[in-house]
Amino acid sequence: MIPNMDALTTIWITVAFAASVTVSDACSNAKPGALGSFQGQSARPIIRITGSDTMVNLVQAWAENYTEVRPTVSVQVAGGGSGVGIAGLIDGTLDIAAASREMKGDERQRASVRNGAEPKEFTVALDALAVYVHKDNPLNVLSIEDLAEIYGEQGWIVKWSQLGVRNVACAGDQIIRVGRQNSSGTYAYFRDVVLGSTREYRMGSIDQSGSKDVVALISRTPCALGYSGIAFVTAGVKALKLSTRRGEPSVTPSSVTVIDRSYPLARPLYLYTAREPTGPVKTFLDWVLAREGQQIVRDLGFVPVPRPDR
Repeated sequence: MIPNMDALTTIWITVAFAASVTVSDACSNAKPGALGSFQGQSARPIIRITGSDTMVNLVQAWAENYTEVRPTVSVQVAGGGSGVGIAGLIDGTLDIAAASREMKGDERQRASVRNGAEPKEFTVALDALAVYVHKDNPLNVLSIEDLAEIYGEQGWIVKWSQLGVRNVACAGDQIIRVGRQNSSGTYAYFRDVVLGSTREYRMGSIDQSGSKDVVALISRTPCALGYSGIAFVTAGVKALKLSTRRGEPSVTPSSVTVIDRSYPLARPLYLYTAREPTGPVKTFLDWVLAREGQQIVRDLGFVPVPRPDR
C-alpha cells in the first residue's frame, strides 16, 4: 500500500500492474497455434488474430460471439492486410493469421524454418471479389480481359466510352481506378487472377487501406471503378456482372455462383496457424467451422464453406 493514497487509486494501480505482467508473460510464454498466448494458471488464454482487412469484420464478429459463450478465453483481433498477418505468423507474434489469399511458397518455407512445423491452412468462408461502380453508372457488365486493360501496365482502356457507355455524371470520361494497398491479400489475388504472372498494376490508381474504404470512395465518385468483397456492397454502388472474356455470358456475384465457381472472381478466405492447433486455438477454429460460426459468415454477407451436414 502506498501511503496517503485513496483506495480507488490503489486498486487502479494494482489492476494496471497485473495487466502489464499478463501482457509481458503473454509475449515471453507464447506458443502460437497451441494454447493461445498466455498459459498462466489464473489468467484467460489469449488468442491473437491479425490480417486481412476483407475479413476483419467477420473475425471480429467471431471473436465477440465466441467469447460470449466461452468467457474464459480472450480473442484479440487486428487488421492491416493479409501480408501483415502472415508475417506475424511467421515471426511467431500471433496465433492465427487471417488471409484473403493463399500463403506463398516462400512464406510457407520461412514459417516452417522459423516455427519448426508446417503452417496449417483452414478455409473458413468463401467470397466474391466484386467489381464496383457508382450506382448511377450505366455500365452493367465487364470482362476479366477488360479489367486487365484497365488496371494492367500499358493497358489501353482509360475512358468509359472505350467500354461502350456514356457516363454522363463523369464529364471528363476518365476512369478513376480504385485499388488496395500492396499488403492486402485482395490486391495480390486481383493481380494474380486478372493480370496474370507476367503483368503488373499500372501506376496511378487510388489505393485504399480497407475494403470498406474502396466502396465508400466509389459511392461518392461517379467516375470511379474498383474491387472489393461482395460483403461490403452498399446502396451507393453497383456490383457488375463479370465474364472471363469479352462476348461470353456474364455472371452475377452471388452465393450460388461462388460455390459453383462460375463467377470469375470467387475465392476462399483462410485462417492460418503456425502448426497443428491444439487447446483453445483448436477449439476456436472448430467453432468457426461449425454451424454457429458459419451462420455468422452468412449473416455478414460472405458464403459459408459447403459441408455435408449443412
